[in-house]
Amino acid sequence: MDKKSAKERIEKLKKEINHHRYLYHVLDRQEISDGALDSLKNELFRMEQRFPELITPDSPTQRVGGKPLAKFSKVRHSRPMISLYDAFNEQDMRDWEGRIGKIAPGEKFSYYAELKMDGLAMSLIYRNGILVRGATRGDGQTGEEVTENIRTIEAVPLALRPPQAAELEKIGLSVSQARAVLAAVTDGEIEVRGEAIMTLKTFNELNRQYQKAGKPLLANPRNGAAGSIRQLDPKIAAGRRLDFYVYALATDFGLERHQQEHELAGLLGFKVLGQNRFCKNLSEVIAFHAEQEKNRSKLPFECDGVVVVVDNLELWPRLGTVGKGPRYMMAYKFTAEQAATKVLEVIWQVGRTGVLTPIAVLEPVRVGGVTVSHATLHNLDEIDRLDLRIGDTIILERAGDVIPKVVEVLKKLRPAAAKKIAAPVRCPICGSKIERPAGEVALRCSNKDCYAVTFRGLAHWTSRTAADIPGLGPKIIEQLLKEGLIRDIADIYRLTIDDLLPLERFAEKSADNLIKSIEAKKQLEPARFIYGLGIHHVGEETAILLAKEFSVPSNKFFPPQRSPAKAEANNSSILQFSKRMQELKLEDLQGLPDVGPIVAKSIYDWFHNEKNLALLDKLEKNGVNVIIPKAAAQNQKFQGLIFVLTGGLASMTREEAKQKIRERGGEMSESVSKKTSYVVAGEAAGSKLDKAKSLGVKIIDEKQFIALLT
Repeated sequence: MDKKSAKERIEKLKKEINHHRYLYHVLDRQEISDGALDSLKNELFRMEQRFPELITPDSPTQRVGGKPLAKFSKVRHSRPMISLYDAFNEQDMRDWEGRIGKIAPGEKFSYYAELKMDGLAMSLIYRNGILVRGATRGDGQTGEEVTENIRTIEAVPLALRPPQAAELEKIGLSVSQARAVLAAVTDGEIEVRGEAIMTLKTFNELNRQYQKAGKPLLANPRNGAAGSIRQLDPKIAAGRRLDFYVYALATDFGLERHQQEHELAGLLGFKVLGQNRFCKNLSEVIAFHAEQEKNRSKLPFECDGVVVVVDNLELWPRLGTVGKGPRYMMAYKFTAEQAATKVLEVIWQVGRTGVLTPIAVLEPVRVGGVTVSHATLHNLDEIDRLDLRIGDTIILERAGDVIPKVVEVLKKLRPAAAKKIAAPVRCPICGSKIERPAGEVALRCSNKDCYAVTFRGLAHWTSRTAADIPGLGPKIIEQLLKEGLIRDIADIYRLTIDDLLPLERFAEKSADNLIKSIEAKKQLEPARFIYGLGIHHVGEETAILLAKEFSVPSNKFFPPQRSPAKAEANNSSILQFSKRMQELKLEDLQGLPDVGPIVAKSIYDWFHNEKNLALLDKLEKNGVNVIIPKAAAQNQKFQGLIFVLTGGLASMTREEAKQKIRERGGEMSESVSKKTSYVVAGEAAGSKLDKAKSLGVKIIDEKQFIALLT
């Protein structure tokens, strides 16, 4: 192929790849598979390697093409990136409308309401349709140039999409406005303003990976986004998988309404929030705010309110700016998720693994819709990082249902009598010596038989996600411990009615019911069994992974020379199971997906600890058994398939449905994506159903799902 032909092919490939980027990242749909798109990208890469002089900055291959920088350069914004004033309730909003009504008397204000994403404000400049600069907000006047990192975000087009004249007419642009837009795309400059964010899914996935690898965790999605944008190495930024949404055009095309800016940004190839809404009056704004606050936990990103904008752009110069922000915009915040309060004392809680967690006892404060009087401080290192003392005034944060945490100490308010927080030298429960193992931040009770450790371990074993023994809750466990009837999880399975009858709360019927409940749960599925053991760093998902990989030996992890002689089709004693786990080497465990060295060593150490092996032996002698469902051993028909459940099922619970899918080798997901194989839609199916339709994912009802199972 000669250079001319190569150039033509490269341009066609770039256009096709950019088309599919636009479909997926902006319109949330796709026309070709991931594999087909990867093939196009690979062809483009190979051709550019053959003809390097044809590589251009807007090529899809150049998203992670920049070299690490020594530092960021400063850039001055064409016009300030302003801050907003906050409103916290309906009256604040009505007062705001009253103020702007005095400046523009007689005007009937309509508004454009936008979700206020919690990310990092960015300015992007395109010249002749090509991205030439990306900059942070900075102090509003001057920011840092972070172009190479911005280029790593797939949602950011490297080249603008030229809109069609009919598309511009549809959103209300006049002929002259449309001409101005098209001219700027091909031979001019366009500046957009938007928010770089880290989705909650990405945030959680990254922190799981970091925890398994022993790396420091990201504090929150906003810090994750900000830290990613300010990485000097673009390859690190690319690994953070950020997203980007436009909220304004800084370039003036003579548009009449702010809503048109969002619509035009979408036509240029950017993502804009589909939840945003035009509101004809303030009452509609208030209703929109209430609706979004109610559905806040369902959003894929952190959001702390609604930005309310006067939609008529002609009114903006008239309303003007006062102090730090414009009069024509207001940030209508959701219920406060941060509040200030005082630390009254610090207590140390002993967990099921013996780890001591410092808990701050607080002056009760209302935050995130609830009254909070306690907050976790995680560990002594976190206390040192915060430089926290008893008596300090702190900023408390609560996001959704997350446990409240201290995010900042207001040191200027520190009283003279504030006391330093000292690490305990003795366990607050049993009085044993406290130790800090080398390489760990956690403090631990040295007494493996500490009452608190035993109690929490028992409560964990009997919980719904582990052995699931109805009727054996924390109060009964505490009673059995105090009476000396149980000391470990194996003792549960040798209790008798005669043991229970003398105890308070037990009559003959209740005692008989509990014994029957215990007896019914002697046969445990591998995932529940592993999770219930309380192995450090092993949560539900890791337990499911281990159960899936190791319930039946495979050549991958059990080569012939190390493989057990024979495995039963659907039954494995605890000792058989334990033997399989002991045969594994550390490198076998680390070879599992999403299992890092820390988790692998924790699993390895657990199954090589004499006390733990004795407990497993005792469990088996008391009649407990690990049952591998026949489907898991013989039927892997769902291998490689990903299912999403939405709505209620009549014939089974959601947990039962998930179990049946996993037994057949399938995987579960809480969100619909292009990788989803099936969405099972039950009664009152939610937004996941709409997402599946938009992505073209196969949707089946309960009857079809049951047919798949058989």
